[in-house]
Amino acid sequence: MFLFFLSFCLTCTAPARYVFAPTSGLLVSQYGQKRSVVMETKRIRRQQQQQQQPSPGTGSHEPEIEEGVSSFEEGASQAGPERKPLWGSVRPPAALAGFLLMLLPLIAVIYSRTPSLDWICNCRSGRVEGRAESFEATSKHGLENCSFASSNITKANILNENVTKNDFRQKNDTKSDFLQKNVTEDHILHKNVTDDNVLQKNVTEANILQKSMTKDNILPKDVPRDKLLGGLLAAGFDEGSCLSRYQSVLYRKESPHIPSPYLLEKLRKHEALQKRCGPNTELYNKAIKQLKPLGKREKRKQFKLGYSNEPTECSYLTLIPFSGLGNRIVSLTSAFLYALLTNRVLLVDGDAGIGDLFCEPFPDTSWLLPQDFPARNQFRSLGRNSPECLGSMLKNKVIGNGINGSSNGPLSPYVLLYLVNGYSDFDQLFFCEDVQRPLQKIPWLVVTSNQYFAPALFFIPTFEEELSRLFPERETVFHHLGRYLFHPTNPVWGLITRSYESYLAKADERVGLQIRVFNGRTSPVEYLDRILKCALKEKLLPNISLNGPAASTSTGARSKVVLITSLDSTYFEKVRSMYWEHPTVTGEIISVYQPSHEGVEQTGKTMHEMRAWAEIYLLSLSDALVTSTWSTFGYVAQGLAGLKPLITLIPDNPDCRGAMSMEPCFHFPPFYGCKANTSVDAGVVLPYVRHCEDMKNGLKLVGLNEH
Repeated sequence: MFLFFLSFCLTCTAPARYVFAPTSGLLVSQYGQKRSVVMETKRIRRQQQQQQQPSPGTGSHEPEIEEGVSSFEEGASQAGPERKPLWGSVRPPAALAGFLLMLLPLIAVIYSRTPSLDWICNCRSGRVEGRAESFEATSKHGLENCSFASSNITKANILNENVTKNDFRQKNDTKSDFLQKNVTEDHILHKNVTDDNVLQKNVTEANILQKSMTKDNILPKDVPRDKLLGGLLAAGFDEGSCLSRYQSVLYRKESPHIPSPYLLEKLRKHEALQKRCGPNTELYNKAIKQLKPLGKREKRKQFKLGYSNEPTECSYLTLIPFSGLGNRIVSLTSAFLYALLTNRVLLVDGDAGIGDLFCEPFPDTSWLLPQDFPARNQFRSLGRNSPECLGSMLKNKVIGNGINGSSNGPLSPYVLLYLVNGYSDFDQLFFCEDVQRPLQKIPWLVVTSNQYFAPALFFIPTFEEELSRLFPERETVFHHLGRYLFHPTNPVWGLITRSYESYLAKADERVGLQIRVFNGRTSPVEYLDRILKCALKEKLLPNISLNGPAASTSTGARSKVVLITSLDSTYFEKVRSMYWEHPTVTGEIISVYQPSHEGVEQTGKTMHEMRAWAEIYLLSLSDALVTSTWSTFGYVAQGLAGLKPLITLIPDNPDCRGAMSMEPCFHFPPFYGCKANTSVDAGVVLPYVRHCEDMKNGLKLVGLNEH
């Protein structure tokens, strides 16, 4: 039926011709009608010709063609008697229709062997199962009905169907590279990640760290991935709020000193204490109610010495740091150690710039003294002669220093611990155990210090036992606590990382020269000569070749970078010129870098101190250190690095001296012997507390094998 209908349509749609027959006055529009008219006209004309035809020999006569007869009829009249050729009744449309009819059986055969487009689409879409889970495409109709689907759809096709318009492969890699680098063969895109965050969720932490480094690698390939520093740091911080906390492992070598399990346990408990009793908690609000001002009659707003002795659940240690940045860091470390030993919450006066330099060390709370703290101004006004100062209270026998720790009359809700160079003998009694007993009853202790007084805490017997458990390696006190407490804020971390990656990362070795001069009467050139003499003698820096040929250098020559930190640029210019103008005898390539030269120390200026903190941290990333005598700047760097530096510029010593330990020096320790009740040499009381190399009367912690 279909074939018949097709041929009929082709025949009916053939173009029509129109002929006007003058004999009948009709307009003929179909081939059949036109033919009948023409044939009738021919018959009539033949009859007329037979009647008028002359006899043979009289000549021929061509009849006139009537006016109005078409050329088509004229041709027909001249053709003579009608003949019927084989194709005479066939017209072009009919021929085309016949030809198509001959082709239709062939088309039908081809069509019957070809699957319909809908069926193909059904096989290719909606019928293939498990594309996101595996590379095997299985048809719901079975392998017999749709086997070509599983054979033609390749793994690459499946990936192409799953990737969004962003074409993830073109942005990150070719298809094959993407499969090899970012996903395993059995887990493709949809199983683990969305299209927009494939790298963030599929790439492992090790890959992220590796891609973020330069091609020369900031650290060796065997860099440790322990971002918690052996459990020293707590997990759960928002990494974006303090990038340095967990990224420092990318820039610093692994420490050989492992924190003790007891220290880790103590730190976790203290973090819980800080959170439970920290600012804006219920217990904190209860504690500050004990700080009650006097009435309106007092000219000066102060707090009562007599107050309710109702015990509070939380006790506090408030630090008012001052002096230079290095001094504030070492005194803050000592205050935290004391808070750790006495289970007190540590709060730091934020006006000292602490919040601009260091991230919060405790999770889910703050160590900064709130701005609305009711006794803020009162605490700041305290001094060595204040009646609330421990030395004054002992001198006036408000607090007894006997065995029972008795006190005469009501105690103040707060007591000042004045631990600054130049403190009195009574202030030094703080390091006696008998004085520690009454201090346990004071809910608020205020510490003012610019000293690293941690070594003297070992003189208190009850503390010594606890400290020995916390730090089996005595010389690691600042090393562990410093890495726990001091994490550069993001702006400072930016200064550090940009400097390191630009100037220090590609060197085979980094040598830090920390130069601080306290005696301005000696010229910088003379100091530099002593520093270079030390560095050359100890093989930290190579000698230069003045006359003879230098060792041959090549692209594979060993490189060193000298990092100089100083307020003066003279040292940098001299060292740079020396290694620029002359080759080294070893063939090493020496570069010199100084981040800044401020001229003078500008304590209290935020940007100045941010640069200073960045330089301290950069020094701590060195492989070897040369520091200056008495400088807390160098103490902090060596403690964070875990290095024993070469100490230069020691008075009455033209040479340098290797440090006994990485610990800072307590410049002004107590001389009073609590048990002997007289002055003693504190440097011989304990085998692991000795006099400093650069400070004759100072004290520092050393290893047990150093005594």
